[in-house]
Amino acid sequence: MDAIDKKILSLLQEDGRISVTDLADRVGLSISPCHRRLKALESGGAVLGYHAQLDPAELGFAFEALVFVTMEAATRDALVAFEDAVVAVPHILHAQRLFGVPDYLLRVVAKDQSDYQELYDARLSSLPGVQKLTSTLVMKSVVDARALPL
Repeated sequence: MDAIDKKILSLLQEDGRISVTDLADRVGLSISPCHRRLKALESGGAVLGYHAQLDPAELGFAFEALVFVTMEAATRDALVAFEDAVVAVPHILHAQRLFGVPDYLLRVVAKDQSDYQELYDARLSSLPGVQKLTSTLVMKSVVDARALPL
């Protein structure tokens, strides 16, 4: 990966809808070589996909919690069952397995505190293999969806 590839990726992080024509112009290439590089970056796995960034509060999800999960056991079967169950809960926006204790960090959205309590009682507390859940409420996001420092 050279400086031009990094510039392409940097521009895509800023605007995933940029046209190949504009992208080529901004990196100083003609359209065909820029398009080839872009396709190579996509097929090589550097570009995972394209999406729109939505405002959760504007769409009725004004409540956000970070949930720390401690597992009863760290067996392969327990972790697979937990991770499969987490994938099935659409209110969990991010789930990360951690080194040490706790075992996982979940970023969860809900409409409000009451909605979160219902989600917690009905879905989160019944996730397989969980020993303990600890919630921390998000006051505000300071840095969110930052581009990688290429």
